[in-house]
Amino acid sequence: MLDSKAMDIMKRMMEAFGPSGFEREVNALCKEYMEPYSDEVVTDKLGTVAFVAKGSQERPRVLLAGHTDEVGFIVSSVSKEGFLTFNQLGGWWDQVLLGQRVVVRGSKGDVHGVIGAKPPHILPDEERKKVVEKKDMFIDIGATSQEEVEEAGIKVGDPVVPWSPFSVIRDGKVAMGKAFDDRIGAFVLMEAIRRMKEQGIAHPSTVYGAATVQEEVGLRGATTVAHVIDPDVAIVLEVDIAGDVPGIKPHEALTKLGQGPGLLTFDGSMIPNQPFKEFVINVAKQAQIPIQLSQIRGGGTDAGRIHISRAGCPSVVVSVPTRHIHSHVGLLSLKDTENAVRLVIELLKRLDSKTVEGFTNL
Repeated sequence: MLDSKAMDIMKRMMEAFGPSGFEREVNALCKEYMEPYSDEVVTDKLGTVAFVAKGSQERPRVLLAGHTDEVGFIVSSVSKEGFLTFNQLGGWWDQVLLGQRVVVRGSKGDVHGVIGAKPPHILPDEERKKVVEKKDMFIDIGATSQEEVEEAGIKVGDPVVPWSPFSVIRDGKVAMGKAFDDRIGAFVLMEAIRRMKEQGIAHPSTVYGAATVQEEVGLRGATTVAHVIDPDVAIVLEVDIAGDVPGIKPHEALTKLGQGPGLLTFDGSMIPNQPFKEFVINVAKQAQIPIQLSQIRGGGTDAGRIHISRAGCPSVVVSVPTRHIHSHVGLLSLKDTENAVRLVIELLKRLDSKTVEGFTNL
């Protein structure tokens, strides 16, 4: 299971500040942690950082990708009364925002605030029944004028993230916090590379574990890093929408907490390479690792760009089922996370040149 070192870096990663386009803090943290376990560190010019683990052969090149940007906001204006309007970085559902605490990163440091709107007590009855839209919300940092906001070091273009401390609940079985989408994916690939290095686990390839950027605003870091690395095959590590909450029908979201990592069979950005998908299923069975087959009708992952990079790259998505993604607080199973790490290691042990070539042979 995950040791104290793994849990410490997980907590630090989830609590780090890093919405889309502002991932420097979290990627610097990942780089510092992973340098002792990497044979080389590779970067692109967008901010993605990749950790290289050399095996017995230079090819195939196996790309593991997990994005480190979290959904957040960017200050769009400051009113004369000292309130901040914002645009979203990534997708937010209006109903999860009101009354939530946030952190604004200005030139003088972090400033705490809360997302507010016109209070219901003074609204007409009909208006109370309507959902408040993001355009009618604001961030309140306790200022009373535009000048006070400027004195706090905040200006248009500054980033904002949820304030949500990381914690472990249910006797160590469940993690709770922000940014699981998708720093848990980055964590899984980092932990897999660390274990392989520490335990001397052999693999017949060169592995590139990439902490990608700007996924939530268009899969941008995946595009650039795939060009730099030129992978032969890719495993994207992601979250999945856990369907075990009230109101979700079984066919709408297939994965559940505690029943193993997910394997995506279809989403809005990619149909996975079918031989590779079956390979993952067979390896999981051989290694006695539970997996859940999943589909997401809308949305996409870094694999959506990686699989069409250059001449194409056989790709799959392995996920950790997570409740309440794109909100201030998510929940996931640490057992599922451990099994995702185990599955990645078992796949890497078997991805030799002949196997990878077989994914595209006709």
